[in-house]
Amino acid sequence: MTEPHQNQQQPRPGATAAVKGAPRGLGSKTDKQGATMTGAQAVVASLEAEGVDLVFGYPGGQAIKIYDALYDSAQIKHVLSRHEQGAVHEADGYARATGNVGVAIVTSGPGATNTVTGIATAYMDSVPLVVITGQVPRGVIGTDSFQESDIVGITMPVVKHSYLLQTTDELTTTFREAFHIAKTGRPGPVLIDVPSDLASEQLVFEYPDEVNLPSYKPTYRGNAKQVKQAVARIRRAERPVLYVGGGVVSSGAAAELKALAELMRIPVVTTLMGKGAFPASHELNLGPVGMHGSKYANLAMTESDLIIAAGARFSDRVTGRLDEFAPHAEVIHIDIDPAEIGKVREAQIPIVGDLKGVLGGIVAQLEKEGAQPETAAWVAQIAEWRQRHPFYHPNVGDAPNEIVPEVVMEKLSDALDPERSIVVTEVGQHQMWAAQHVAREVPRSFISSGGLGTMGFGFPASIGAAIGCPDKTVVCVAGDGSFQMNSQEMATAAIHGVPVKVLVMDNRCLGMVHQWQHLFYGERYSSTLLDANPDFVKLADAYGWQAARVEDPAELDAALAALLAAEGPYLLDVAISREQNVFPMVAPGKALDDVIGAIDVAVGAVRTDVPEADGAAGGKGGER
Repeated sequence: MTEPHQNQQQPRPGATAAVKGAPRGLGSKTDKQGATMTGAQAVVASLEAEGVDLVFGYPGGQAIKIYDALYDSAQIKHVLSRHEQGAVHEADGYARATGNVGVAIVTSGPGATNTVTGIATAYMDSVPLVVITGQVPRGVIGTDSFQESDIVGITMPVVKHSYLLQTTDELTTTFREAFHIAKTGRPGPVLIDVPSDLASEQLVFEYPDEVNLPSYKPTYRGNAKQVKQAVARIRRAERPVLYVGGGVVSSGAAAELKALAELMRIPVVTTLMGKGAFPASHELNLGPVGMHGSKYANLAMTESDLIIAAGARFSDRVTGRLDEFAPHAEVIHIDIDPAEIGKVREAQIPIVGDLKGVLGGIVAQLEKEGAQPETAAWVAQIAEWRQRHPFYHPNVGDAPNEIVPEVVMEKLSDALDPERSIVVTEVGQHQMWAAQHVAREVPRSFISSGGLGTMGFGFPASIGAAIGCPDKTVVCVAGDGSFQMNSQEMATAAIHGVPVKVLVMDNRCLGMVHQWQHLFYGERYSSTLLDANPDFVKLADAYGWQAARVEDPAELDAALAALLAAEGPYLLDVAISREQNVFPMVAPGKALDDVIGAIDVAVGAVRTDVPEADGAAGGKGGER
């Protein structure tokens, strides 16, 4: 596989948040500045000026002029997906893995509407994308012309901003603004709709370096008074918790987070988006929190006297029943998006700003004041909870002849170099098992659809991540249901030589919904059984992939080794039981500390408080 994209849009050394909006390409210094060209050629030249050398997409009638201009670009490599949704997810995975803006180009009508799920996925998880859609000619917009759709109107709730180009005069300014908006402040997707007749018109290419957006001025520097208030409150805290979300990853604030946690000995819990922002091997890392977080992390949040929310948004999957969430805690909420602060949980100390600068400022002030931690008893209490309630214990299983999902994830984790690998997940039970058991040490090494929970996201996203980071091993952990939603992208990986590895946790059902039906709906499995699944090994072979299936636990190590050693794309179909459930779990509508299925080693390493439907009468039974 060629690697022209490897250095695309890499942040400049020493770049600060305040200059993130500058073009990472040549900008106005491009050799095309001042040249006469068509609108379509100007679209391509604008991408080149921004430093883009990789786009994902799918052509069509109203985008054909853009694709014709793309044919002449020596800078931009185009990855042809097999579905527009796949293209946007691929651009999304590329963006999450590299930190650069992902770009997708599609046509009008159904091509544009097929991007909506991908755009919404990126919007919910604050991922910088620029999505370019072809549109019918300006003269017939609004007449229900062939393959017309109001994509600007359709996507309005799920974009950071959108444009419908009206004249060639605004073309280059629009692209400059779109990239600036996508990657500054709270990142997000921006859509540019390009009418096909405008793509034919002539213009003189003038690409601006600056933008003039008076109504868009993200706040990067935290208020000094509020930072001092945060410092004073942290110094008084006896039971603090750092609640870390994806904002830490977006901001590049992992070092500042680690410095704060270590200086004041503050335990850290992470959301799905925050995984990797704090090293899994660190003694203060409590890992995931919330519905499928550990019992000890949930107890820490519940019993804390101070929550420092860093780039997190108090999602319902984290808080559980909101009126019983962290009843003893005051909140310091730090976020670059002021709309998030106080939206769900009141913040006693709100700080709007870029996390890298704000956390760095807090650490500097604490050091200046000679602050010392007061958390020894708190850290010891959490260590006791952690020892008593581990995520998994070998003695909890009662099916020795079955492959255990937790064991699969732990073996995969052990086999990967945490510094040179990226794990991408689909959505479902396998996603939670991966979040619980795959250790990540660095940011951008765990990619998952958190806010929207998009089945079909993970596999194409893993292709984008692998293309963006060719020096890393990329593994997609998928379920048999999720994988089939965009399995056509196997052709994309094969044709472009992308050596992505797919591990399918195959239980022949829609696992998470099946689990809810099992626990809360009297085992009424309505439309969740997938007995008609294809033979995934044969499907892989049809696309030119290598593949294998493993059913025997004794063969798991060898199967994983073959998966990771393969030079090209490889699929491993791992057979697991339908009866395997993700525990621990906070049932919908319950408080965060009302945990079912947690292991208690003090009473014999059994899962406690599991409903009768799961075969554990009074909490005395095992996993099933």
